[in-house]
Amino acid sequence: MKKNELVYREILLEAMERKNKSLTQLVLSKRLGISLSTVSNALKPLRKMGAVNVRLKSFEIADTRKILLYWASIRRLERDIIYAARATLAAVEIEKAMPSDVVFGAYSAYKFMFKQMPADYSEVYVYAGRLEEIRKRFPESKGPPNLFVLKKDFDKMTVAHLYADLWNIREWYAREFLKALEERIHGLLS
Repeated sequence: MKKNELVYREILLEAMERKNKSLTQLVLSKRLGISLSTVSNALKPLRKMGAVNVRLKSFEIADTRKILLYWASIRRLERDIIYAARATLAAVEIEKAMPSDVVFGAYSAYKFMFKQMPADYSEVYVYAGRLEEIRKRFPESKGPPNLFVLKKDFDKMTVAHLYADLWNIREWYAREFLKALEERIHGLLS
């Protein structure tokens, strides 16, 4: 994930899940381990569209929805895929066979977060730091992949991150999950 996307993910985590709409660039820089200029550059398009109001030492989130939609529109999920394989198992069985240190994404994340599924799905997206165990359990094989492993740089899936990922998946059922997620997060976007 690009560094500016890390900034958007963190801003949205603060706004949507922690209900904090006032942040500082310095805190984000230290928390994410990136330069202050990277944070400042990430804020430029948000400032231009009126999604944040930048002050001398802080900034206020003015429109969470705009930030979420902007991040979803620039996110390129396929860029972060570090391994893809075809598993002969159903999605639920693939999920059960995953190592305990993965973070589930997309459909699986929605299912585990909200204890429901808006549609059936046949693909599993996970974020992992190490591939060895996943490669052992799911070796490369012929056929279209149904297991996608993305580079993990966080410990817990956020609602905003789930939204941005679902936005970027082409399958018809991704739209069903996205629609259900939008209904759930409507109150978080202000």
